[in-house]
Amino acid sequence: MYLPDSCHLTTGETRGFGHVDTWVFDLDNTLYPSDARVWPQVDERITLYVMRLYGLDGLSARALQKYFYHRYGTTLKALMIEDGVDPHDFLDFAHDIDHSAIRLDAALGDAIERLPGRKLILTNGSRRHAERVAEKLGILGHFEDVFDIAAADFVPKPERVTYERFLDRHGIDPARAVLFEDIARNLVVPHDLGMATVLVVPRIVDPYREAFEQAAVQEAHIDHITDDLAGFLETCVLPVTTP
Repeated sequence: MYLPDSCHLTTGETRGFGHVDTWVFDLDNTLYPSDARVWPQVDERITLYVMRLYGLDGLSARALQKYFYHRYGTTLKALMIEDGVDPHDFLDFAHDIDHSAIRLDAALGDAIERLPGRKLILTNGSRRHAERVAEKLGILGHFEDVFDIAAADFVPKPERVTYERFLDRHGIDPARAVLFEDIARNLVVPHDLGMATVLVVPRIVDPYREAFEQAAVQEAHIDHITDDLAGFLETCVLPVTTP
């Protein structure tokens, strides 16, 4: 594990932050910790949606949901292809959750506010979901925009076209940008495009997520790894970028 207080780099050819003027953050399981209980609720709502759509019991719906996820990248993409599901209806249902466990994160807000340049959210979720979560965290006002799954024409990360659409829409030079993301495979394309990459992993294993989704992968497309986003920004990023 590469902890924030060490600022270790994962490869000898890794990318730093002195050149960065655009800071891009994934939302779910990146900007909030697992104890915020956001993703487990969304995951349960997706299972319930599948149950109702196909008339399945909970276990069967869960199995089908995971099959869809592994085959198509997201359950939503599968349902759109297989059954022509209205994506807006699905997202409204999946993100109808209780936000009360999300705590204001003053340290994270302060660190993001002090980052020099533009800040954006890039998520496979909906804009409404991202804005509600970011508002509860106390960080929404620091972001210029949210690029959500609708903006991506419902093509999810890690598809290359999604990153290209994002970069093009916002006029971002990938060589001057960094992406913070919790799933290692979602950083392959950004790194290939020239972005610096930071993998954000949980401090303890999250039982609601699969192993590959939270693994501290040490490969060439991962420049940095941290289990404390606010601490990493404060200790490893801001000292490099602050004049």
